[in-house]
Amino acid sequence: MTQQVRVHNFAVSSDGYAAGEGQSLERPFGHADPMRMMSWAGATASWPNRTDPGGSRGLEDYLVREFHRNIGAEIMGRNKFGPHRGPWTDHEWQGWWGAEPPFHTPVLVMTHHERPSFTLSDTTFHFVDGSPAEVLERALAAADGKDVRLGGGADTVRQFLDAGLVDTLHVAVAPVELGAGSRLWESPDELDDRYRHDVVPRPDGTVHHLYWR
Repeated sequence: MTQQVRVHNFAVSSDGYAAGEGQSLERPFGHADPMRMMSWAGATASWPNRTDPGGSRGLEDYLVREFHRNIGAEIMGRNKFGPHRGPWTDHEWQGWWGAEPPFHTPVLVMTHHERPSFTLSDTTFHFVDGSPAEVLERALAAADGKDVRLGGGADTVRQFLDAGLVDTLHVAVAPVELGAGSRLWESPDELDDRYRHDVVPRPDGTVHHLYWR
């Protein structure tokens, strides 16, 4: 089966922003509240951080479970890895996720400032400089026949979309406005010239947009 490049469970506001302004160590999403942006996922039975029984089933539970299915590597931009800019001055920083990152695969961090790779649990982070096509070639090799997940942020996803390198895309539009920040799109219809597009509105106001070639 052909390897695919997937964007999955990517949350944006109703005005198209995936993160707000003012990213910092204390606020990885800037002025955006990730709990509001991803509240639909947290309500499902399969949400990995669930501490109590229950949760919803159906489409959204399926989407949460699909996040890890057949993923062999992830690509992310540097702003998803951390708030630092420019040359690395602190190699002690190893991401937002602590000793047990949720990826469980090789992760390629796109950056113009490379640093040595390191491993936490079963996740190894590699810092790579290159075009989307060059980074994808490395990710496909690291994925060992499985799919590559494009994890974000919005600027990184746009680079791969503009290069025609994304096979499937799932974006969950939350019923909140941010007004500024890192923007994925102005309208979900922008991609209709290159993908088939299904729209699934949910009772809580979240709207799921599913795209495939």
